[in-house]
Amino acid sequence: MYKQFIQPILFSLDPEKAHHLTFSLLKIIHKIPGIPSLLRSIYQVEHPALEREVFGIKFKNPVGLAAGLDKEAKLYKELSNLGFGFVEIGTITPKGQPGNPKKRLFRLKEDKAIINRMGFNNQGVEEAIQRLKTNKNVLIGGNIGKNKITPNENAVNDYSYCFERLFPYVDYFVVNVSSPNTPNLRTLQEKEPLKLLLNTLQQLNLAKEKQKPILLKIAPDLTDEQLLDIIDIVKETKIAGVIATNTTISREGLQSANKNEVGGLSGKPLTKRSTEVIRFLSEKSRRAFPIIGVGGIHSADDAIEKLNAGASLVQLYTGFIYEGPNLIKEINKKLIATAGQRS
Repeated sequence: MYKQFIQPILFSLDPEKAHHLTFSLLKIIHKIPGIPSLLRSIYQVEHPALEREVFGIKFKNPVGLAAGLDKEAKLYKELSNLGFGFVEIGTITPKGQPGNPKKRLFRLKEDKAIINRMGFNNQGVEEAIQRLKTNKNVLIGGNIGKNKITPNENAVNDYSYCFERLFPYVDYFVVNVSSPNTPNLRTLQEKEPLKLLLNTLQQLNLAKEKQKPILLKIAPDLTDEQLLDIIDIVKETKIAGVIATNTTISREGLQSANKNEVGGLSGKPLTKRSTEVIRFLSEKSRRAFPIIGVGGIHSADDAIEKLNAGASLVQLYTGFIYEGPNLIKEINKKLIATAGQRS
C-alpha cells in the first residue's frame, strides 16, 4: 500500500514539505481511537528470536530508526507503533538553530538515495526534553551535537550540556561528530579531539549513580588507518560502541540529476561501504564492542548482511522513506525465519 499509493504522493512534493506533511498526518491519525493499536497489530512483530541485549539494554527487536528523521522528539511514540525496536532522536544541540538555508533536502530517485544538508536544525535540548517527559515505554537514543556557532575548541561544552540535560530521558547516547553539514565538525573525529570529547563525557557518565551507554557515530569516508584509530579510541575511552555509518560525501556511481548537490548522501549507494566499515571494525577489534549498522538498508537481506558482518543492531532512515514501514516487518520476519532454520 505504501509504495503503490502513499509514496508516489509524497514523492510528488518537495522532500522537506513531504516530511512535515507526513509528521502532521501521523499525529492526526494517531488521535483516532483504535488506530495506534491497529498499526501495532499490522506492523509490530514479537518473537523471542528478535530480542537482543546490547550494551546492557534489552531490545524487543534489533531494528531501530536512525537519527535525522525525528530530530526533535516530536513523533517517537507514533513511529514506535510502526514496529521499530528503538528510536534515535536528534541530532540535538544545546540551543535551537534553524539549520542551513533551504533548499537542503534532495531525493535521488534513480539511486534510491537522499542528499541532505540540513545542518542540525532543531529547537534545542530543552524543547526535546519537554516531549520526552511523556515517554512511557519507547526505547530512546539521544544523538547529540554542537551548535553551528560554537567553535570546535568549545565543542566539548556543547556535548556535555546536552549529555547532562538529556541524561534522565534517554536510554543511550550517540556522539555525532561525523555529519558533513556543520562546518569543521568532522575534524572532531581526529584522534586527540575525539579522545578529549569522549573522555569528558565518560567522566560525567561515571559520576552518575547508574551509567548509560555512549556510542560514537562515524563517517563512512574514514580510511582504514582512521578506523584503526577509532578502535583504539573506543578501547581507551571505554565507550559502549560505534554506529557505522553516517552519510557520505562520496558521489561515486550516482545517476540522478541531483547527484552534485552539497551534503551528506544516504541510501542504497551507501549499502556496500557501510557494511565494509562494520566488517572492518568487527574483525580488527575482534568483536570487542557492539556496532549498530546503518546505511543503505532497503531490504531484509541488506539488514541481515550487516548483522552477519558484525552489527548487533541495525537502523533505518532512507530505506524507511523509500520502502515504507513494511520494511521493518520484513526484516523482523526474516530474522525469525533465519533463527528457525539455524535451530
